[in-house]
Amino acid sequence: MESSTPTRVLVVAHRTAATPALLDAVRERAARGPCTFTLLVPNAAHGLHRVVDAEDQDADEAQAVLELALPLLEEAAGTPVEGIVGDPEPLNAVQDAVNLRGFDEIIVSTLPARVSRWLKLDLPSKIGGLGLPVTTVTAKERSAAPA
Repeated sequence: MESSTPTRVLVVAHRTAATPALLDAVRERAARGPCTFTLLVPNAAHGLHRVVDAEDQDADEAQAVLELALPLLEEAAGTPVEGIVGDPEPLNAVQDAVNLRGFDEIIVSTLPARVSRWLKLDLPSKIGGLGLPVTTVTAKERSAAPA
């Protein structure tokens, strides 16, 4: 007997939140069955905020990512997508979201391996430790940088 409750999917991304690879993954997941999506953007700390107080900074950058990515993700999902800004530390942001809101699966979108801090930290495996299915989507590298 199949549940009529949609699967709650947490999408974790920052610089890759509007990339074709992530949009394709959301489109594919939406096609597999009823689900809702929430985009979590960790509020990245820069400069001295990384060592002083990463939580004591505004969320302008994360909000800008949400504003850019949400319409594209909604189009890919075929449904509204909620957006939330999380803790500057990605693992803490995911743990908070899972504990406070409850999700059934997670999609992590990262930069390519040679530049991804999240992959260097083994973030997808650490998130897998929460006991939920995790899909890792890696953005494709650009062959040439735009002028």
